[in-house]
Amino acid sequence: MVCLKWGRELGLALIAALMLSACAGDMIPAGKRAQARKPSTPPRYGVNSAEFRQCAAKLSSLGARFTPLPDRSFGGGCTAYGAVQLDQINVPVQGLGVMTCPVAQNFAAWALYGVAPAARIYFGVELVRIDTFGTYNCRVIAGSSRLSEHGRANAIDISGFLLADGRRISVQNGWNGDAASQAFLRAVRTSACRRFRTVLSPDYNAAHHDHLHFDMGGRGGYCR
Repeated sequence: MVCLKWGRELGLALIAALMLSACAGDMIPAGKRAQARKPSTPPRYGVNSAEFRQCAAKLSSLGARFTPLPDRSFGGGCTAYGAVQLDQINVPVQGLGVMTCPVAQNFAAWALYGVAPAARIYFGVELVRIDTFGTYNCRVIAGSSRLSEHGRANAIDISGFLLADGRRISVQNGWNGDAASQAFLRAVRTSACRRFRTVLSPDYNAAHHDHLHFDMGGRGGYCR
């Protein structure tokens, strides 16, 4: 009888332990679990692809410093394939996270050949910082069920620019602000349209009232 009772108690203890283990798994944020997941098959465009090596070479030629990152799948369709952490370009950048190499390459070129010269033309001073709202974010496009390019680390949002004389030109305040700010922001948007497949500004919709959205998704050629 003692053995039988002990066996029942052991069985109940094991069941309880399994139930607690399952609950603990549910309490771990989905993103945390997914971060450890690598793709079961290498993506067509990944850190080991020829396309990535070509992009990395172009990014280096722009004087950028960066760290290639392992290909990762975060679940829900969200990924970071062929991605880098951009450590340094010609000007400090605030808020950068993981991004695909093509986004990093075009962003670095835009900052060097588009934004810096525009700051000199419209304000007569040097650009000293670019502020962003970040890159990777596993979410859908506002008002839809489609995955945002941010969910593929394939987009970046620009919020403002700091100049050497202390002025900060924000998209939110400058888009309809003084004449110089308006001209500058539209000039850097036009420059971005030559490099990114999709460029969205406050002219697109209210959701972009405070930032410029750049991405390398879709068929390209959309600039508003």
